[in-house]
Amino acid sequence: MAKSKLVQSNKKIEKAVVGGYEKIEEAVVSGYTKIEDKFVESFLVRDGETVEEAKKRLKSQNHS
Repeated sequence: MAKSKLVQSNKKIEKAVVGGYEKIEEAVVSGYTKIEDKFVESFLVRDGETVEEAKKRLKSQNHS
């Protein structure tokens, strides 16, 4: 009986910790992506090119 309550409590704690981590991870990745897009837009986009097209171009240049 005590063991099952302990297991249940640990599961609740696990869900809370993992959920918190996922929220933090999402916020960090989202923030980084916004900064990256702004940088590419400001310094690396050529005339008539979108940010996504510039990223693809840069990626292909780095792999060549």
